[in-house]
Amino acid sequence: MSDRRSEESSGDEPSSSVSDEVWERFLRDTERDIRTSAPKEPSARARQVTERLKGQKGEPQGWRTGPAWQEMNGRAARRRRIWAVVGVPLAIAAAVVAMRPSLIPGDPFGSSGGTDTATTLLPDETTTPTAPPSAVAPDTPTPARPFAGSPALRWADGAAGIVLPKATALGAIPKDRVALALQQTRKLLVDANLNPDVVAGGRPVVALSVLDPRQPGVLDGLTTSLRSPSKTHDPLFLFSRFDPKDVRPAGKVVKVRGRITFAKGKFEGVAVHADYTFVYPVVRAGGSTEVTRTIVRRVIDVELPDPARYRVTPGRLTLLRYDEDAGNSSCGIKDGYLHPQFPSQARTGTPTGSATPSGPPVDPYDRSRDIGKEGACSTVSRI
Repeated sequence: MSDRRSEESSGDEPSSSVSDEVWERFLRDTERDIRTSAPKEPSARARQVTERLKGQKGEPQGWRTGPAWQEMNGRAARRRRIWAVVGVPLAIAAAVVAMRPSLIPGDPFGSSGGTDTATTLLPDETTTPTAPPSAVAPDTPTPARPFAGSPALRWADGAAGIVLPKATALGAIPKDRVALALQQTRKLLVDANLNPDVVAGGRPVVALSVLDPRQPGVLDGLTTSLRSPSKTHDPLFLFSRFDPKDVRPAGKVVKVRGRITFAKGKFEGVAVHADYTFVYPVVRAGGSTEVTRTIVRRVIDVELPDPARYRVTPGRLTLLRYDEDAGNSSCGIKDGYLHPQFPSQARTGTPTGSATPSGPPVDPYDRSRDIGKEGACSTVSRI
């Protein structure tokens, strides 16, 4: 994996939107590789923006459909979970092997190997879960079976897990506009969390291209975070990234579970709420076969505002909320990358530069909980 940081871009803003033909080809290729083996209440800052807009009549002065980047950046929830020491004994029972045989060994994140096969996949998530996933038989993940012992074994593979609801008209908002908002949100999620180049530290060109360049500070803030990561400008706010000098994927499959809902927005447009969990199996760079997993949950709210009412770029999304939990990533390190801890590192203690975890263990697979309720650096109960 090569590190393609934002410095490689010739400008601070991304180029024009990637064509639908190119994007669809990317999705087809990605999904082909991996197959061969409600909206919540608006955030406080969104409500504040809405109140400011209530006094506006006709076309507002300037762009006012959403909060500026610095406002969001200063108040966005950033919660990291560092891995707790959890026993993961090796399962050797022949029955377990028969239930979940590995595919072709040695395929690097392979399209036909490098992952487990479950007897049945879970049905798509359509409502908020009421409990965490059930416990699974303990098992040690390997490069050939990177999801062994994980509830994510039965989750969908990659972009196939981001299923859009059927678009319907919202009063005067036509069905095709709803469909566009959903499709743009899916592009954002797929590129930001599943594009192998982006996960390896590359520039998320497609994800940036669906965001409105007229929203104050958003693209500038994201570009700064990609070029010079820091505590206040952290690309992990929105993008999943690993340092290829430290780790590499344990196969091609990233497990995905979540849902998207839509409703009429506060800015006379289509509001989309997305809540997804992504499970990344990795090994150390340099030939190690020890596998660990990082679990990232993202909750975002975006809107496709009415361009007849507000000064926006037609077809581009307004970013209103972004919350993120990262399970098994050392907190306190602000270099723009997720930093998984491996089981063999447990005896060496907290990695240099990371904060000491505190508080009760948290289940990173539990999608029934509201993220951010625990401390900023908790342990996780399983990986």
